[in-house]
Amino acid sequence: MKSTFRIALAQINPVVGDLSYNEKLISKFIRSADKKTCDLILFPELTLSGYPPEDLLLEPQFIKDCNRYLKRIIKLNSKCMVVLGYPEKHGDRLYNSSALIVDSTIAHTYRKVCLPNYGVFDEKRYFHAGNEIPLYELDRFKFAINICEDIWINPGPADLQAASGASLVLTINSSPYHIRKSRERISMLTSYAKRNRVYYGYVNLVGGQDELVFDGCSVVIDPNGKVIALGEMFEEDLLIVDLPVSKLEKRSAPIQLTKRFRDVADSFPQVEPYEIPHRIRRKSKTVRSHRVEKPVSREEEIYRALKKGTEDYIKKNGFTDILVGLSGGIDSALTATIAYDVVGSEKLHLVFMPTVYTQDISYRGARGLADNLGVKLIEYEIDEPFKLYKDILQSEFKGLPEDITEENLQARIRGNLLMALSNKFNRLVLTTGNKSEVAVGYCTLYGDTAGGFSVLKDVYKTMVFRLSKWRNRQERANGGANIIPSVIINRPPSAELRADQQDTDSLPPYSVLDSILKRYVEKGESPKEIANLGHDINMVKRIIRLVDTAEYKRRQGAPGVRITPRALGKDRRMPITNRYRFE
Repeated sequence: MKSTFRIALAQINPVVGDLSYNEKLISKFIRSADKKTCDLILFPELTLSGYPPEDLLLEPQFIKDCNRYLKRIIKLNSKCMVVLGYPEKHGDRLYNSSALIVDSTIAHTYRKVCLPNYGVFDEKRYFHAGNEIPLYELDRFKFAINICEDIWINPGPADLQAASGASLVLTINSSPYHIRKSRERISMLTSYAKRNRVYYGYVNLVGGQDELVFDGCSVVIDPNGKVIALGEMFEEDLLIVDLPVSKLEKRSAPIQLTKRFRDVADSFPQVEPYEIPHRIRRKSKTVRSHRVEKPVSREEEIYRALKKGTEDYIKKNGFTDILVGLSGGIDSALTATIAYDVVGSEKLHLVFMPTVYTQDISYRGARGLADNLGVKLIEYEIDEPFKLYKDILQSEFKGLPEDITEENLQARIRGNLLMALSNKFNRLVLTTGNKSEVAVGYCTLYGDTAGGFSVLKDVYKTMVFRLSKWRNRQERANGGANIIPSVIINRPPSAELRADQQDTDSLPPYSVLDSILKRYVEKGESPKEIANLGHDINMVKRIIRLVDTAEYKRRQGAPGVRITPRALGKDRRMPITNRYRFE
């Protein structure tokens, strides 16, 4: 058979700080690649520590332990080369590095050159930038390694490596998910491969870590920009691809640098060549794993992200059982359904806590959902404790009309009961608020915000409806009936904390609200820019003021899955004490 260079992209799901588990997982994938006669296996960025390790990186002992486990991996005596991301202490500096392990030694260490410091990234808080760009020379061709942000800079380190003669460029990554992020990546990477006429491989992390979720979607692209292999979305995967050595050898002369490239090239470190003592392994047959997933709908992609982020938060934090308070509304119904898809009916516990304001439609919705999920519904009437609270406060509240205070009391009673069940039975409470509500503060601090994880924290209300309908379609397509009862989907949203209450009493319709929020929260547009889309300027200013003044609530809320480019968390760090107002 013709000679091939066999690469393996190990798209794995490590656990931040669990070095023993990560070592075992890495070793397992190395052994699999070895058995399949791979020449090289790549692991994602900071795989050994888990990503992002955040301020663990400031603990000297943690860095020492990472180095100790790295030495254990080096001793595996693998016949294939290994590229492994880890935090490297060199002198008094810390680097985001990748070790190239050959024949049980580190042949070279690449230190990330471009450090992102925006959005959810704080790399300059921890790392120094590398001062060298390596080019690895085998006996028959040249290849390059870089790390995540290095490939996003155009022109940048990866272009310099290609311009210096690399016919294969490989990037190790921990690139967080947001909606359609994989398409954005592939478009950019395809352009890179075509522009530089190289084979390109991109390995990405998969799994959930606190608010971040990683989608995987590792990819290999040929010099014509064709995707020849694509990893699973939101699942661990070992993507193995054979690259013809004859084509790697025929790398044309270094590409002609554009004037723009020449102008910025001096701002980067020099490209340094390194000879790598590795002989390409003989294979008995060619591996044909040119697997490309069919595109999925926006709703399916988001649902899978929410499911994976929730699943890993539960598992990695040692929980088995989940507790959800049902209201009879769509947010709690979707939250419970996602939890059911993660842990099943035996580990899911549902609680319904009606008051005198709870309508019959809510009873039917909550009980119908519980029946569809095969979960016993725990019911607590809370009128008596609500009355007791009011009696206790009667002397202080005497002569004052009921208002939002009494509404919030009901939500806080529910929160107390859920947290009592959580404490007693070690069940993780999932809060049920969506991004639209959380953004404008339409939630009760220590009430419906009480809990350990917020599945819908970054999901707008309009998308909650779309996801619920999509989940029902999936169930019907598999021969079942609707999971989420239509009575829940079709009813007008209501908090039911006072008589005949509807969300539109306090807020514009969610289609309008979400349009404004997307423009302000995600794009940072001004009231005038948003009003130009056809919205009333006074309404826009009111919504923006609600967003800004609700920051104190969001700071105290549970973490939740990030699915948009700018979530209400690390992406958007607004001061709580803040008197700035748009004029």
